[in-house]
Amino acid sequence: MSKYFLLIVATVLLNATSQILMKTGMNQVGTIDFSFNSLGRLAQGFITNVFIIAGLTTMVISMVTHLMSLSRFDVSFAFPFISLAYVVVLVYGYFVLGEDINATRVAGIGFVIFGTILIARS
Repeated sequence: MSKYFLLIVATVLLNATSQILMKTGMNQVGTIDFSFNSLGRLAQGFITNVFIIAGLTTMVISMVTHLMSLSRFDVSFAFPFISLAYVVVLVYGYFVLGEDINATRVAGIGFVIFGTILIARS
């Protein structure tokens, strides 16, 4: 395994972290629909909510590490690893946010992990 594989790991962790931060921020902002008032609250959240700002910043950093990964690996190898962020987010959602996990989600995560292992071995 290449020492540059750590770029892929960093991308996965940063991507998952960005989603968790933005979810935390949106929990504070509240439910958004397609009304003018809701979109205004969303825009205000983008500007004022530290979790949303941190999440968006983390996502940009994640894209930088992903671009670095793409400069060293085939896209058909590097990109599927991002799906491992689903695993990180599911575990965090369950243990920290108290989200429900059912058998279908666990099976789906199992398929993601299995598929990623197959790709890593290629």
